[in-house]
Amino acid sequence: MKYLDEYRDQRIANKIIDEIKKTITRPWVIMEVCGGQTHTIVKYGLDRLLPPQVELVHGPGCPVCVTPLDMIDRAHAIARRPDVIFCSFGDMLRVPGSHGDLFQVKAEGGQVRVVYSPLECLNIAHANPDKKVVFFAIGFETTAPANAMSVWQAKRQGITNFSVLVSHVIVPPSITGILQSPNNRVQGFLGPGHVCAIMGWREYEPIAARYRVPIVVTGFEPVDLLEGTLMTIRQLEQGRAEVENQYARAITRDGNTEAQNMISRVFRIGDRNWRGIGIIPKSGYRLNHEFRDYDAERIFEVENINTLEPEICISGQILRGLKKPVDCPAFGSKCTPQTPLGATMVSAEGACAAYYSYGRHVGEQLVEVQTAAAVRAS
Repeated sequence: MKYLDEYRDQRIANKIIDEIKKTITRPWVIMEVCGGQTHTIVKYGLDRLLPPQVELVHGPGCPVCVTPLDMIDRAHAIARRPDVIFCSFGDMLRVPGSHGDLFQVKAEGGQVRVVYSPLECLNIAHANPDKKVVFFAIGFETTAPANAMSVWQAKRQGITNFSVLVSHVIVPPSITGILQSPNNRVQGFLGPGHVCAIMGWREYEPIAARYRVPIVVTGFEPVDLLEGTLMTIRQLEQGRAEVENQYARAITRDGNTEAQNMISRVFRIGDRNWRGIGIIPKSGYRLNHEFRDYDAERIFEVENINTLEPEICISGQILRGLKKPVDCPAFGSKCTPQTPLGATMVSAEGACAAYYSYGRHVGEQLVEVQTAAAVRAS
């Protein structure tokens, strides 16, 4: 299949790895920003195929993972109300809050529904005029246009029993936050391809210039990630700090301007709390004043939430690229996909879930066998 098979071609991958080995002269730490990229890296064992001077660390690129615990607890409090139909994408149902997850809320009688588009919620609201329909609007800039459209359509259609619990975050401030951290180790970034498909990459250029750090917008297949890594290493070795686009088949510098217009029509930028990181200024979306009647936080008054985070979970350090899942004492034992302690073990894009799924908890020998099998299968 065009744009798929060739980006999983082992011969091409090996040539890029050989070029990386020829290019690199010293150790470098590179962070992939997107959770989908993390999943590919671990699935195909790309981090194990690279020369030892290259360390790939995993960033805050999983929207489920960075949704803060207080927001999860707000969602659960709203979903428990008998007058509410609470709608969410499926990957949020197993994210643990302070006291269980949305599956547990559903088992206790809460009306929790999985939807595949926020626009489905408008039909649910039409069909249930005696209920308040709430959609859990999480994600990066990638999901923001559709979520904004649902609010805009609800206002246009005069639907009054629909609202959104907004927990949108945006990527550039998180990169800035990582670079400003006194413990930062990251020297280059593989930029988020899907986010840039919406927003373009203009807003990353001031970051690269100010912090003297290369940012290479990268796709999600093995060859994409290897090529993005090579491009980043070339910049580092040459002392350059620019934004480059590896994912040229999918994105442009300006992105999708129609989607951006919809976002700005419905949302404004404000401070946001990131799970494991804390509050990052101007790092998320909130509803514009015009759409305040669709703000679930305002409607249900769920500001006062007392959270209880598991002390043993180190997902915050993983999201900042300071540690790997295997550094967690609970990984693969107390914390598994069946009994998750943190969101990074729940989401398919979470680093802990990826490590667990591809055997990073069961010993080096099995991992090497699985890595070789994945490469052959590709």
